[in-house]
Amino acid sequence: MPRFIEGNDRSQSVLFPERLDDWVSEDNPVRVIDVFVDGLDLGVLGFERALPAATGRPGYDPATLLKIYVYGYLNRIASSRRLEREAQRNVELIWLTGRLMPDFKTIADFRRDNGPAIRKVCAQFVMLCRKIDLFTEAIVAIDGSKFKAVNTRDKNFTKHKLKVRMEHLEQAVQQYLTELDRADREPASMLGSHVSHLHDKIEAVKVEMKKLQEVGKQLDKEPDEQVSLTDPDARSMNSAGKGTGIVGYNVQAAVDTKNHMIVAHEVTNVGHDRSHLTEMAKQARYATLQPNLTVLADRGYYNGPEILACDRAGFTPLVPKPLTSGARADGRFDKRDFVYNAKRDAYRCPAGKWAPYRCTSVEKGQTLHRYWSSECRSCKLKDHCTPANERKITRWEHEEVLEAMQRRLQARPEASNLRRRTVEHTFGTLKAWMGATHFMTKTLPRVRTEMSLHILAYNMKRAMAILGVRGLMRAMQA
Repeated sequence: MPRFIEGNDRSQSVLFPERLDDWVSEDNPVRVIDVFVDGLDLGVLGFERALPAATGRPGYDPATLLKIYVYGYLNRIASSRRLEREAQRNVELIWLTGRLMPDFKTIADFRRDNGPAIRKVCAQFVMLCRKIDLFTEAIVAIDGSKFKAVNTRDKNFTKHKLKVRMEHLEQAVQQYLTELDRADREPASMLGSHVSHLHDKIEAVKVEMKKLQEVGKQLDKEPDEQVSLTDPDARSMNSAGKGTGIVGYNVQAAVDTKNHMIVAHEVTNVGHDRSHLTEMAKQARYATLQPNLTVLADRGYYNGPEILACDRAGFTPLVPKPLTSGARADGRFDKRDFVYNAKRDAYRCPAGKWAPYRCTSVEKGQTLHRYWSSECRSCKLKDHCTPANERKITRWEHEEVLEAMQRRLQARPEASNLRRRTVEHTFGTLKAWMGATHFMTKTLPRVRTEMSLHILAYNMKRAMAILGVRGLMRAMQA
């Protein structure tokens, strides 16, 4: 008979450790949560009921509920109902809370009612990391990624989607009416129950069309002409895959390139990154206290006014220019083949001719200068340059800032790979932790709170990996 390791008899009395502290080892990550939360001034951070009321039934200490949430997100448990169960059976949570077992409603209400304060807790941990010199390099990688909201694509409408849906329903009604006409002409060809079923389908489609008409009225009131029925703040956004998209939020993050910690983040429902470069750079500088910060970003952040503002604010932006030239796609010369001469204020074309300044115009608030040559019509390379009479070149009034940035990029060819392996890996890790549904809460303020908890857990894990559990606790207590 084979021999196995035997467990204890369930009917046998056992003696558990006399102290809760004996249940948790000295290097257990749960001790980091305990030391970190106990070191916070929850009243200053803005937590409700940080000071207990003198009368009435006592409530739970906000520190206890905050510890539960930090533990939950650190272990990929974001559901308040699951946290309720874990508080009743999980030895680490029993130790962390001192055997307190709040119900799921109390846990959920704490996150709902203390959103701004919870976001400040995330910022407090970043400040702690700065104090213990985890942000020593003045380089951050900035990127945005789309995260799914609690709103399916079928519950999100734009005018185009509404029009397509209405056309589909009208075709369905027409199909059902055609089948009913056939039944009137040949009663024996169709069962009476099927005729009744067709009438029910027509009524159901009419009800659906009335709902869509109400959605159309809502669309007219929205500035971006988009409506989400489940989460009103969620928006349809294009994702990395061609022809694909999600309904969700755009999460911006600035990540330290040395230790890969998130120094700043923001959640928006704007589907592009073009307007976020300066804002995220300023948040990163405030978090790291690095005055001369180098900012790495991808082509989605390339925006002249944003890069100019970033440069004037004292940052060093490195953003590659998008390759969207229609001329290059058609096999002709693009703007990169024309060299600007500042002294002559003219461009030298691939044929060696000069295109001098001609006029100035203002488009979308930007002052643009136009250049073209009078020798284009007789040029031998005209077929490779332009189908028009002249090849006109447009130059922004602050184009020299963009040109200087491109020269810096050429001198640092590793910048693109450094950005990619820094921030994209971070987003991939967060999405793997969050699972297929990503966010569990609705509306922008609550989603921001949830994202702050995820990022706090991510940064805490990174700090423990770098310093160790005991090393991080010593740094917190110093």
